[in-house]
Amino acid sequence: MKPLIQDPYNIILAGVGGQGNVMGSRILANMLSRKGYFLTIGETFGASQRGGSVMSHLRVSAASTLSTQIPKGKAHIVIALEPVEAIRIIAAYGNREVIVLTNTRPVHPVSVIAGESGYPEIETIQKTLEGLSSRVWLIEATEEALRLGNPILSNIIMIGAVSGLDILPLELEDFTAVIEETFPKKLLDVNRQAFQIGRDKVK
Repeated sequence: MKPLIQDPYNIILAGVGGQGNVMGSRILANMLSRKGYFLTIGETFGASQRGGSVMSHLRVSAASTLSTQIPKGKAHIVIALEPVEAIRIIAAYGNREVIVLTNTRPVHPVSVIAGESGYPEIETIQKTLEGLSSRVWLIEATEEALRLGNPILSNIIMIGAVSGLDILPLELEDFTAVIEETFPKKLLDVNRQAFQIGRDKVK
């Protein structure tokens, strides 16, 4: 087992209801578990059925399991399936060393759709995240997922992107093993494609 950069290593995967946040976090956790690490997952749900926030805390350790919630200000990686969610998470759990990967496609809340509030431009979101973290990747995950035929694949693209950073021991063969246990055979190829697209996005 490779030593972690920091132990525990704290990962947050965040999005809104319907984006596959929970499935993505469990796939990521299973990949790391196959490497022999202890994984602790904590999940918080807003009004997920109505586009509310969904957040998964993954705590990785070579030594033991941990409490389910990452302490405020102690995240090492934030993976956001929705860009404003990235800012919301960083505000509570970020620090100057945190690494952020965010999907660029917004999911507008009801108040924005109704014209009662605005939604920031992606350039504004990028500048804000860059000011609050050490490194930021903006990934057009939803657009790539749509090219593959299903926007839900954006969660797999984002996990692939994390694996491409070489911060954690996440390889394509680990992903393949996990999805073979998770999805029907007819979905394996498209998930592998999504994972590889994510890896390529951060090269």
